[in-house]
Amino acid sequence: MENTLKVHDKEFKLYITAEKIQQQIFSMGEKINQRFANTDPLFLAILNGSFMFASDLMKQVCIPSEISFVKLASYQGTQSTGQVKTLVGLDINIQNRTVIILEDIVDTGKTLSEFLPVLKSFQPKEILIASLLFKPAALKHDIKVDYSCFEVPNDFLVGYGLDYDGHGRNLPSIYQLVQ
Repeated sequence: MENTLKVHDKEFKLYITAEKIQQQIFSMGEKINQRFANTDPLFLAILNGSFMFASDLMKQVCIPSEISFVKLASYQGTQSTGQVKTLVGLDINIQNRTVIILEDIVDTGKTLSEFLPVLKSFQPKEILIASLLFKPAALKHDIKVDYSCFEVPNDFLVGYGLDYDGHGRNLPSIYQLVQ
């Protein structure tokens, strides 16, 4: 495992190892299994970033459940565009269901603040948010993260689903931008 790497024109240093990520996901899976044992929740993974997190978390979930995917986007390069574009919509009935949104990272909360009202219009029983990473210092919207593996500083990160202009998602560890 490399301690530093280059993605496009930027240098990144190792921040969270693949082993630590898996330990935290295992722990989150145990908590979800206990809390939702008899509820048949629907996991709703936000693409593209959450694909690795969603896959690994679902391997730990041993209760009856379903997973579906929605594609939302608000980033370009290392900055949020401030506009959320829904690219692939919800195609499953969520009325009276417990929905657990799976996110790779919650930072400003912009994406979720625009998506949650749309989701609520389908009348789910409850909506919870499970995120691999949470940046409380960056949060600008009233978003409650119910489960998170790591609270991280307001730095740009890449790896394990997180990208820089489309690259770096495949890295098994998470790397922090070198300033």
